[in-house]
Amino acid sequence: MAEAYPWQEGLWQQLSRRERHAHAYLLHGPAGIGKRALAERLAAALLCSAPLAGDACGQCKACLLLRAGTHPDFFELQPEEADKPIRVDQVRELVDFVAQTAQLGGRKLVLLEPAEAMNLNAANALLKSLEEPAGDTVLLLVSHQPSRLLPTIKSRCQQQACPLPGAAAGLAWLAGRLPEQEGAVHQRLLELAAGSPLRALQLYQDGVLEQRLLVEEGVKKLLKQQAAPSELAEGWKNVPLPLLLDWFCEWLLLVLRFRMTGDEAGLGAAQMSKVMRYLAERAPLPAVLELQEWLLAQRQKVLGKANLNRVLLLEALLVRWASLPLAG
Repeated sequence: MAEAYPWQEGLWQQLSRRERHAHAYLLHGPAGIGKRALAERLAAALLCSAPLAGDACGQCKACLLLRAGTHPDFFELQPEEADKPIRVDQVRELVDFVAQTAQLGGRKLVLLEPAEAMNLNAANALLKSLEEPAGDTVLLLVSHQPSRLLPTIKSRCQQQACPLPGAAAGLAWLAGRLPEQEGAVHQRLLELAAGSPLRALQLYQDGVLEQRLLVEEGVKKLLKQQAAPSELAEGWKNVPLPLLLDWFCEWLLLVLRFRMTGDEAGLGAAQMSKVMRYLAERAPLPAVLELQEWLLAQRQKVLGKANLNRVLLLEALLVRWASLPLAG
């Protein structure tokens, strides 16, 4: 059975107590807050023949088949490979499944994640099934970036925002998963994960704390002219490109915030606060805004799986970054 996260309890009560369910839900929110587990829990409850207090019983034939991965009325769709799009032929298989009669005589369930991975043709192929699914079918779409979905996809679903836990709840959960680490590590991980506990745990397991330290030290050396952009781009080859772009976007926002407010509390974590203040005081606003626009455009290309030369992109970014305090 999917894990039940404490920060989801209110939403779960709201969903599980419904007498009638929508034919399609769009569960959306930041990555790493447990949306997939919520969708699996809801799918199990809707397929269960004898639910208990809204939850799947775990003992009936439907529950046993679902647990074994052999439930004939459950269809799961996701990219065939990590970071690859969901293709139109995959969605056509889903459409065929929706058109069939439920073999166990109850509901049919579809779980699609992440919904934004569908390419344009795949998304268009799904529209009719979303609007008028055959029989008693419920489609559960999970999205980490709903802004990338077609408006026609979103309009055919009941959209449900999933909650981000409060700081205390997130720290408590993460401390339970990483009891060997100090509270400062838990706090740092949650900061890097923008408050998403599951994402924070994944970052720890992927060694991102060490990667972040490497990048922070590299940026400081770059601004002191102690390291060249090409050298840093090569040294960061093991750091995921989306992560790098997110970090530089984050830092630019901190620079802009300090320029607008002068509030030192808004300079971010102590590890980079002096760098942020240095850039905010020396970089002219037009140069910061121009770099932000360029960086967001490159980030969008990366998220869209564009075929970019990683080293050249990073070198271009670092050349622009190093020139910020010189532009004034």
